[in-house]
Amino acid sequence: MEAAAISASHVHDDHHHGPPPANRSSRVEPALLGMLLFIISEIMVFGAFFTAYFFIRVVADEGTWFPVDGKDLPKLIAGVNTAILISSSFTLHWAENALKLGNRRAFRAGMVATFLLGATFLFVQINEYVHIGFSPQDHAYGTVFYGLTGLHGAHVTIGLVLLGMVTIRAFRGHFSAEEHRGVEVPGIYWHFVDVMWIVVYTTVYIL
Repeated sequence: MEAAAISASHVHDDHHHGPPPANRSSRVEPALLGMLLFIISEIMVFGAFFTAYFFIRVVADEGTWFPVDGKDLPKLIAGVNTAILISSSFTLHWAENALKLGNRRAFRAGMVATFLLGATFLFVQINEYVHIGFSPQDHAYGTVFYGLTGLHGAHVTIGLVLLGMVTIRAFRGHFSAEEHRGVEVPGIYWHFVDVMWIVVYTTVYIL
């Protein structure tokens, strides 16, 4: 009887090879949790830049901002560019919903539209730098302007790389209605980039 129990124990052990499964203390999936923690750290980075911005605004003579030396910020162009970037969030949401419904054609179209809108935003931002008429070293205002918008532009660039990878994989037949985490995680990052630009635009261009 004892020998049979030992034999059964060995048979049970033979079915399990390698280390035991990792203990997950969180109910959030690791990829999603990692992206959320990354976004929190990025909010802190933007917070440091906004601190510098508000400090300069407070200590500025008579609370002035732009125009400086006869040069002002292109509020209208930036407003149109903001609408372009916000539109990319809607097209991304459309693409994600299409994938969950099994509509691969709409998913691909949504990803291409999102990437093109993001690339357009970045192109307009770079063109704004070329024609704005001042540089970061001209004055403190220019430094904080380029610092905040440039930081956001760097995040847009990273987001475009992620969106580009998702778009390429979409045309290769990757992802499905059941397996779409690889679209959702970069999507969360892109939505964060869009929301952060609304804060930057409102703070720097409007206030």
